[in-house]
Amino acid sequence: MSLTDKAIGRIRDLIQSGELPPGAKLPPEQQLAAELGLSRNLMREAVKALVVARVLEIRRGDGTYVTSLEPELLLSSIGSAVELLRGDTLLELTEVRRLFEPVATALAATRISAGELAEVERHLDAMRAAREDVERLNEHDAAFHRAVVVATGNATLAALLEGISSRTVRARVWRGLVDDNAAARTVAEHETIFQALAAGDADLAQAAALLHVSTTEQWLREHLEPNGTVNTEP
Repeated sequence: MSLTDKAIGRIRDLIQSGELPPGAKLPPEQQLAAELGLSRNLMREAVKALVVARVLEIRRGDGTYVTSLEPELLLSSIGSAVELLRGDTLLELTEVRRLFEPVATALAATRISAGELAEVERHLDAMRAAREDVERLNEHDAAFHRAVVVATGNATLAALLEGISSRTVRARVWRGLVDDNAAARTVAEHETIFQALAAGDADLAQAAALLHVSTTEQWLREHLEPNGTVNTEP
């Protein structure tokens, strides 16, 4: 472990212990460095790293603060990493989605409100109207699933699934499905998920979501090139 990592660990310990709760202002740099037995240079490096990780935020002219530490903030960097995945790791990512998303959809079926269901339906209607518009299909596909997961009321689950739902992969899949004239089938899978949510049927919602994610996984397996890229040519 590097000295910077140790410095990061000491600041994290203060946060985890509650000594520096969410929203708290850190002591002046020199004071905190002295209290933790660190050099000011190490303290600066540790603070920079924790700012990048969204644990701390620097307010110009005011000081350094602990962020809200909400899941959507701390887990937001997952999406950036996911966009860099290639080859077999894309399939691993789809397997992770297959483990989480059907269960989340089942949970949403037991908790979704009328307003949340209307939001899901709005994106489904937009998908129906854009069967050959890849950009709009991708936009509303992502929004459809986001609205479903938000309906679980579980912010951590929502942040995790948002992170692993790569927009780039979704766009490639939709492009391929449109080229293969399979977009209508995939829109129909979304319709089945919506109907299960509307009925409050958790088992059906889970099964429908599993089928849908499995369709994406199968498409990727068929179109993944040996060099790790995704072939979207017809």
